[in-house]
Amino acid sequence: MSSPDKPVFTFVFLRHGESVGNAETRWQGQSDYVLTEKGRAQAQLLAERWKSEGMKFDLIIASPLVRAKETAEIIASALDAEVEFQPLLMERHIGEMEGLTAEEVRSRPQPPYVTPYDPVGGGGEGDWALFLRAGQALHDLLRRTPGNYLIVSHGGLLNQMMNAIIGVAPHAGPSGVRFRFENTAFARVIYFPYQHRWAFDTLNDHAHLKSLKSG
Repeated sequence: MSSPDKPVFTFVFLRHGESVGNAETRWQGQSDYVLTEKGRAQAQLLAERWKSEGMKFDLIIASPLVRAKETAEIIASALDAEVEFQPLLMERHIGEMEGLTAEEVRSRPQPPYVTPYDPVGGGGEGDWALFLRAGQALHDLLRRTPGNYLIVSHGGLLNQMMNAIIGVAPHAGPSGVRFRFENTAFARVIYFPYQHRWAFDTLNDHAHLKSLKSG
């Protein structure tokens, strides 16, 4: 698809496998939680799928948080790929809510109205701050040599990355667009710099998990 005179970027945006925090329904933020055995199995199934499909990545770029790091390393080992860690790809900092269960978060007093500029959790990143960081991460990716990249990150950051790609700024409160990323689900997005055109090839692809769900 890519040629010297018309270079193309292919990005596969992957959410990490199930973590202990996911299994305990915790708001993880930038706290570190290792993968569960199920999470490691999810990553291994994806690695095996991609290996059977002949998938190759020029580089894997991952969040340094351990749940993303483990996921990236499992895939890198199977595909013989290099991994680079990028702090811009870390999950949203959620302040005082980090480590709380979903039930505990729901029991906390909630403001009547939230704008995209308001911090979350008393000092964490609001939607606008996360959107700006995701845009910075995207800009960093596009300064690289065109090629095929796997980006291993987190649901919150990946949602704002997708918003940055399609040019949708954060909305107030819970309104607006959301992109579903199950654990080890991925989106494949292609960018044509010579046209400034993005093409969405797949969203929330998690076909490799069917054996886990039926087992």
